[in-house]
Amino acid sequence: MNENRNMILAIVLSAIVLIGWQYFFAIPQIEQQKREAAQHQQTQQQTQQQPSASKPSVTAPGAPQDGATVPGTVTREQALAASPRVPIETPFVKGSIALKGARIDDVSLATYHETVDPKSPNIILLSPSGSPAPFYAEFGWVNGTGGNAKLPDANTAWTAASRGPLTPEHPLTLTWDNGDGLVFTRTIAIDDRYMFTINDAVENKGANAVTLYKYGLVSRHGMPQVQGYYLLHEGPVGVLGEGKLYEPSYKDIEKPMEPVKTEGGWLGITDKYWAAALIPDQTSTTMAKFSSSIAGAVRNYQADFLRDPLTAAPGAKISAKTQLFAGAKEVALVDRYEKELEIKRFDLLIDWGWFYFITKPLFKIIDFFYRYFGNFGIAILLVTVLVKLVFFPLANKSYASMAKMKMVQPQMQAIKDQYPDDKVKQQQELMELYKREKINPVAGCLPILIQIPVFFALYKVLFVTIEMRHAPFYGWIKDLSAPDPTNLFNLFGLLPFDPTLLPVFGHYLHLGIWPIIMGITMWVQMKMNPSPPDPTQKMIFAWMPLVFTFMLAGFSAGLVIYWAWNNTLSVIQQGIIMKKNGAKIELFDNIRAMFRKDTTAS
Repeated sequence: MNENRNMILAIVLSAIVLIGWQYFFAIPQIEQQKREAAQHQQTQQQTQQQPSASKPSVTAPGAPQDGATVPGTVTREQALAASPRVPIETPFVKGSIALKGARIDDVSLATYHETVDPKSPNIILLSPSGSPAPFYAEFGWVNGTGGNAKLPDANTAWTAASRGPLTPEHPLTLTWDNGDGLVFTRTIAIDDRYMFTINDAVENKGANAVTLYKYGLVSRHGMPQVQGYYLLHEGPVGVLGEGKLYEPSYKDIEKPMEPVKTEGGWLGITDKYWAAALIPDQTSTTMAKFSSSIAGAVRNYQADFLRDPLTAAPGAKISAKTQLFAGAKEVALVDRYEKELEIKRFDLLIDWGWFYFITKPLFKIIDFFYRYFGNFGIAILLVTVLVKLVFFPLANKSYASMAKMKMVQPQMQAIKDQYPDDKVKQQQELMELYKREKINPVAGCLPILIQIPVFFALYKVLFVTIEMRHAPFYGWIKDLSAPDPTNLFNLFGLLPFDPTLLPVFGHYLHLGIWPIIMGITMWVQMKMNPSPPDPTQKMIFAWMPLVFTFMLAGFSAGLVIYWAWNNTLSVIQQGIIMKKNGAKIELFDNIRAMFRKDTTAS
């Protein structure tokens, strides 16, 4: 009866773990796919006006101002054709800048594709207002209190000094005369990667001084597609004030948020791998904030700043510089920008998480090996060896204690048989045995415990760093950041259906080759450990490899490969130590006996 009860308990606990995993990870992904489909349908059917960006206001930061709205929803190509444009041509960025409004609203990433297929479409980061998914940056001026100067807005027709493309060697210069004595000049430059530099100047040819505030904003219309994972931040992000990281959700900024006074810093909107971030002049004082507004059925999400005032005396000129990062969040590049441009904590544009002090160094080590071997999978295997070497002394002590524990299993069983109904006496005698034989009963947990931070950090690295996106290993693993694409339940592709699409239980049926390998290595490692004295614990440990196999099947293939390789190294290390200490490994003895039997029979 007790064994049956323990069996049921073990099964229930295993089910709870599996259900918990699905609730917090797998199901959110499925729900996200449903949301994406619904959003796409809503976008196609939308006929109401989209909201325009809200210029920061001097008297009430975030108050809506008059701006351009585009009736209805048209295709991205139609929205781009609504204004004359100057093309952007760099090795990494393709797109254009509209002469109407002079927004940066057309950016595609030339070296990144939607799928592992190099012929798939390039990633589109920024799109103009009126397109299905508007996402753009806007820059300009706001009048000081009491001022009424005519200023450029989203409808302003700028004049380009030349229609040649914007390249790293050739900036784009735009001008506009307001007809009342103010001449506005905007110079847009781009470096060899993803950093735009916007210099706005105002020449006062009038008779009166003019006070203006420089602003910059990043605006996104409609709720964007997000992964939906707790461990990943997507949405508004910035480092403001005294270097504090702000990571409100899209939902958070639907409620009014107070602006933050900051000197330097940055703010913007991030996706998993891409971002658009405003970088004000790091020596100026600005008021920065995140906000949201709604028009019709579409909600607008925005990050903006308003810098300290500048006054142009008659005959004088004022100017202000802003930078815009619009591209892929490559670690080395983001770090380089932080150092060279002295941007406060710009590396936090990448979501390293709470374990920043482990996660980022771990990526640096993996990237170091990648540069030598050219394969992130090999780099992960080498880092696993390095981690094993670092923890070698601790693991040796643990395995030695486990070997002694295995050797005294008969004595432990004798104590249980001697005091079958006296649990207190059993524990006292066991403690005496451990003390006499110098055994640490919890030593077996240490090899697992010490690798948990590394496991989590590697999971974070695989999940958030763009370097791991579409990074191949060997064979069928074309993307280390995605789950193993094979599946036992359709005979690894021999049967023409996807079992993960089945209702209710489909998401439990993602079991590829590498998760199976990982499960086998974990089972071998568990079999080498001494059996727990408690039947319930024994049953749980017996089920653990199977539970973990299903749990990790939906994780990144790189993480599963790491775990399988780590288990293999642990089995080798543990086997050597146990043999050195004279402990028997029944599993290996049984395998050898089985082969001898087969050889004799043949």
